[in-house]
Amino acid sequence: MTTKLYSEVWDLDVFFKGGSHSPELNEHLEKVKTQIVALENRIEAFSVPTKVEDAKEVHDLLESITATALNLREASAVIGCFVAANTKDKQALLLQSDVSTIQARFSTVRLKVEQTIAKTEEDVWGALLETKELSQFTFVLNEWRENVQLQLSEAEESLITSLSVDGYQAWGQLYNQLVGDMEIEMTVDSMTKKLSVGQANNLASHPDAAVRKEVFEKLEAAWKEKEDFFASALNHLAGFRLAVYNKRGWDSVLQEPLMRNRMSQETLDAMWGAIQANKQPFIDYLTTKAKMIGAEKMNWYDLNAPITSQTTKMSYQEGAAFILAHFGKFGPELEAFSRQAFEEGWIEAEDRPNKRPGGFCTGMPASQQSRIFMTYSGSMSNVATLAHELGHAFHSYALRPVHYLNRQYAMGVAETASTFAEMIVADAALKSAQTEDEKLALLEDKIKRSATFFMNIHARFLFETRFYEERKEGVVSAARLNELTEEAQKEAYGDALDVVHPHFWASKLHFYITGTPFYNFPYTFGYLFSLSIYAKALTEGEGFEKKYIDLLRDTAVMSVEDLAMKHLGEDITKEDFWAKGVALCVKDVEEFLKIASKER
Repeated sequence: MTTKLYSEVWDLDVFFKGGSHSPELNEHLEKVKTQIVALENRIEAFSVPTKVEDAKEVHDLLESITATALNLREASAVIGCFVAANTKDKQALLLQSDVSTIQARFSTVRLKVEQTIAKTEEDVWGALLETKELSQFTFVLNEWRENVQLQLSEAEESLITSLSVDGYQAWGQLYNQLVGDMEIEMTVDSMTKKLSVGQANNLASHPDAAVRKEVFEKLEAAWKEKEDFFASALNHLAGFRLAVYNKRGWDSVLQEPLMRNRMSQETLDAMWGAIQANKQPFIDYLTTKAKMIGAEKMNWYDLNAPITSQTTKMSYQEGAAFILAHFGKFGPELEAFSRQAFEEGWIEAEDRPNKRPGGFCTGMPASQQSRIFMTYSGSMSNVATLAHELGHAFHSYALRPVHYLNRQYAMGVAETASTFAEMIVADAALKSAQTEDEKLALLEDKIKRSATFFMNIHARFLFETRFYEERKEGVVSAARLNELTEEAQKEAYGDALDVVHPHFWASKLHFYITGTPFYNFPYTFGYLFSLSIYAKALTEGEGFEKKYIDLLRDTAVMSVEDLAMKHLGEDITKEDFWAKGVALCVKDVEEFLKIASKER
C-alpha cells in the first residue's frame, strides 16, 4: 500500500538524550526545582489584589506559573513514556517517584496562588477580568475561584497534596509495577512465549476460540494470584479520596469527576438514561454473534472474537497509509499533522515484551509535540486505536495557538477528538470492504466499539459507583470486588453474557489512575458527543475542518453544556440529544443483523 517506512519505536532522545539515565533530564529537573523555589519566594510577597492596577502583577505571576508548568509537564510526560515502554526500567520508576514529589510541591504553590486570588473582593474581581492582561483568562480564573470556595483552607489543602505523594499516588505507581512484572506463558501457532499483559490482551481477538479461552483463563488466574495486592491498592486509593471528600463536606463521589469534566449531573443522567433505554439492539447483536461463533451465549472472552476467517489484517505501514489517506479526505491539517507524527517518530507501536498494556497519548507542551503508545499487532482494532490516539494528539495540536492556561480541557471532550478520528477510519474501512464477509466483519468491529461504550464502560461506572459507596463503610475484600464486578457486568450487558470477567476491577488500570477519578463515563460522553460532530462534518463536507478546530479550541474554556450549545446548537441535559447519537449506532446493528440473517 505504501513504500514509506515509518519507525514503530518512538523517538524520545529529541527531548532528553540517554533515556532514563539522561544527564539532560536531570539538569531539566533541577531547573524546574529552581523555578519552584523562585515561585515560593515570590508568593510570600504576593497579596490579595485590591485594585485594578494589580492586574499586571497577577498576569506576571500567571506567566511564571505557566513557564514552570510547561517544563514540569515535559519531564513528567517523557518519564511516563520511559516507564510504559519498558516496565523493567527501574531508573525510570525512581524518576517517576521524584517527579511526583516535585509535582506535589508545585501544586502547593499553585494552590496558594489560586486561594490568594480567590479572596479578591467581588467588585475588584470583575474589574480585573476586564483588563487586557487578564480578560483572556476569565473562564479559568472564575473556575479557580469557584473551586477554592469548595475546598478546605490553604494549609489543609497543601497538607493533602504533600501526603498524596507517598500515599495516594504511590498506590497507583505500585499497581503499575505489579502489572509490569506479570508474564503470561502461552503457546500460539506452535510457539511458546512469555507475554506481557498487553501482548496477552491482544490475543482476545485471536481466530482460534481455544486460544481466546486459554489466555482469558490464564489472565484471570494471574489477576487472582495477586488479587489481595490489587484490592489493597484500590481500597487505599478510594480511601484517600473519600477521606478528602469527607473533610471538604462533599457527599457525592461524583462531585470531583463532574467538576473536572465541567459537566452537570443532569447531563450525565441524561446520557446514561438514553443508553439504558436503547440497549436491546446491542443485546440482540451479542446474542447473534454468539450463535455465529458456535456458542450458546456470549462469553466475555469471545467479545472480540472475529466472526469471519476473512478478517482484515494490516501491517503497521499499511495501517499508517490507510489512516493518512482517509484523514486527508476530512481535512488537510489533520492529515499533515498525522504524517508529521509518523515521520518524526512520535509513535511507540512495536509488539514486544515488557511494555505496559493499553494505549495512550501524552503531550510535551514545551516542545509542542505529543507521543503515542500502543502495541500494534495488525488488527483493524489496532488501526482504530492508532487513529484514536492520533485524534488526541491533534487536539493538542489545535490548541497550540492558545495560552497554556486555556488548554486544560476535561476528559470528556478529550475523548471527543480521539473518537472523532477513530470514526473517520472505521467508516472508511467499512466503505472500502470488497466482500460481504469483509463488510460484516468491519461493521461488527464498529458495533463492538458502540457496545464497549454503552455496556463495558457502563459496567465500569456501575462498579466504581457502588464500590465507593461500600468503601465508605470500610475496606472491601477482593471477593466482594469480584461480586460487584460480576453484578455490574450482568446489569450493563442486559444479562447477554454467560461467562463474565470477575477480576476486571484488577485488570483495568483506569481504576488506579490517580490523576483522573472515575475515568469511565468520559469515554461514553466523548463517543456520543463526537457522533454529533461527525454527523455535522458529513453534512457540511469540505471546509468543516476549520469549524472543528474552532470547537476544539473552545473545549478548555467553557462547560460541556455551553460548548454543545455554541457549536452544535444542542441541549445536552436532555435525553433526546443522546438518543439521537445512540440511534445512529442502532442503525449499524440493524444492518449487521440483516446481513447476518442471510444464508451464509
